[in-house]
Amino acid sequence: MDKMMDNPWFLRITALLLAFLMFFSVKAEEENNNSAASNTMTEIIEDVPLEVYYDDTSLMVSGVPATVDVQITGPTREVQTTQQIKDFTVFVDLRNLPLGEHRIRVQTENISQELGVRIDPTFLDVLIEERVTQEFKIDAELNERLIAENYVLKSITADPNTVTVSGPKSVIDSISFVKATVTEEPGLDSSVTREARVRVLANDLTKLDNVTIEPEVVEVEAVIEEYSREVPISLTQTGTAREGITVDEIETDVDTVKISGPRNIVDTIEEYEVEVNISGVTLTDTAIEVDLAAPEGTSAVEPGSIIVDAEISVDETVLMPEDINFNSANPDEALHQQIFENLPLEIRGLDDGNKADFLDPEDGLVSLIAYGTEELLDSLKLEDFVVYVDAAEKKGQHKLEVGAEGLKKAKWLTFPSTATIHIQ
Repeated sequence: MDKMMDNPWFLRITALLLAFLMFFSVKAEEENNNSAASNTMTEIIEDVPLEVYYDDTSLMVSGVPATVDVQITGPTREVQTTQQIKDFTVFVDLRNLPLGEHRIRVQTENISQELGVRIDPTFLDVLIEERVTQEFKIDAELNERLIAENYVLKSITADPNTVTVSGPKSVIDSISFVKATVTEEPGLDSSVTREARVRVLANDLTKLDNVTIEPEVVEVEAVIEEYSREVPISLTQTGTAREGITVDEIETDVDTVKISGPRNIVDTIEEYEVEVNISGVTLTDTAIEVDLAAPEGTSAVEPGSIIVDAEISVDETVLMPEDINFNSANPDEALHQQIFENLPLEIRGLDDGNKADFLDPEDGLVSLIAYGTEELLDSLKLEDFVVYVDAAEKKGQHKLEVGAEGLKKAKWLTFPSTATIHIQ
């Protein structure tokens, strides 16, 4: 043995064998490592929903993204299966945390233990707050630059006009505006009703998220009208009152009228003058209806007509019949008068087949003043007398005297004293 160890060729051969043994040993280890490496892969699963466990009936959480990215590393088969099925859960559990700010780790469950998992982001800074619900009035709005020239927005309302907003207390406290905005094409010249989404805004008009709004959509009505302006009216008498009647003053309950039209014309009108023809005023009818016309260059005036009341003075000496002397047992007994209004005129003497229409008064009604003693006037009944015009042998348009029958010994006067009729 000692001789072999002393032999240099023996030592050379032994060293060579050891070298070969070490070479093949390292080679085998590298092949094993390469084989293992070829069966391992890494994939990133993006936008994985992030579950949040907390009491959502009384709490609100901010700072939690809706999704995260999950990187998995491991055997190819496990990685591919996990990537396709996605039967794992990514979550944060806040159920045992108090109100306030917290830094928490994102966790996973139901994922293979053969896989290495990395979540982006790994940690979250969350804020747990009390859940608050509050009612807010909606501010409906429309960009007035969308409205056509010479038209204006008269009013805008939302239905319903309030919404309920729920969210973290800090967010609810920062709400300054709740708006519902109507969007339309330019040139609006009529009212519109549209659905609009409700927005919750801070004081700087930035939109506030992480809130729920009920309802999210409301109906907004925008009333758009032609430009108009209220102007005072003035009354001017025209025409001549009937004999025995003096119109002392005319007045109306209407103080202003609304004139619509182009702004540059309407704004120049300081007063609307109404001409009142007093020729139709009678002893018993002092109300005059006057139709109103839109001023030149404008489109409309409201109201379309007004009632003007006339205050009158009556000259009894003119109105009283000349043969006022009547038989009385007591010559010193005072003279009385009684007014009967809205008496229908009879048309007498029409030839067969003819018909007549009243032109003035159009309704065929007159008033009658009866003069006599108090006892005589008290005995008069409407059914005892009639008022009439005689149209015998008449055709065409005629102005006829009004007559009366059945008034016993009373003297009388009618208003009007004549009636104009058309016979055909």
